[in-house]
Amino acid sequence: MSAESGVATFRDAGGLWSRFDPSQLATPEAFARDPVRVWEWYRQRRAQLRTIEPHEGHRVLAAWERRFPDFSLVTQNVDGLHTRAGSRRVIELHGRLDVARCQSCPCEIHGLDDLGPDPRCPECGERVRPGVVWFGELLPPDAVDAAFDAAARCDVILVIGTSGVVHPAAGLVEAARTAGASVIEINPNESALSGMATARIALPCGQALGAIDRVLCR
Repeated sequence: MSAESGVATFRDAGGLWSRFDPSQLATPEAFARDPVRVWEWYRQRRAQLRTIEPHEGHRVLAAWERRFPDFSLVTQNVDGLHTRAGSRRVIELHGRLDVARCQSCPCEIHGLDDLGPDPRCPECGERVRPGVVWFGELLPPDAVDAAFDAAARCDVILVIGTSGVVHPAAGLVEAARTAGASVIEINPNESALSGMATARIALPCGQALGAIDRVLCR
């Protein structure tokens, strides 16, 4: 979804994990070993994100949230572009890059300001970390429960621009299909979930969502 806004992907050819070692940058152990190095990488990503805007697809999904009372938006993206586009009920499975959270108290720092090479909590003075879920960490249980509850109740699930290889998020499609939902995949490329799709739209996300929205608004 966010690749069309210019956000680097992780697992695609040329994605972030083909150029950087996740064990050195995205684990609790890496942060404990060298927090300045980890923050240097996340500061670069946060700085890039300040130059990026949501695209038409993000805005369409925000409009659908306002139009359809039972609309749910579940995302693995950490860039916060759905919220910036106007979505308010976003279930974020992997956290947010524009949040830094204290490791010792409940304090969170929101926004994309440069917090420096080794940021500290304004409340207690302890070190803060990027507010994303790292390898080896559990996803937020409330978010996972809300996502699977929405999947089990939906009539239609749109699977937008995902590789479909990361669990438990990939399991949402099977949960929805088992409950009788139609599965519509929007992706220029086939994914690990394509075989479960009721229909596939092989277009970029923004273009496909814009076209669907124009049909709905007739």
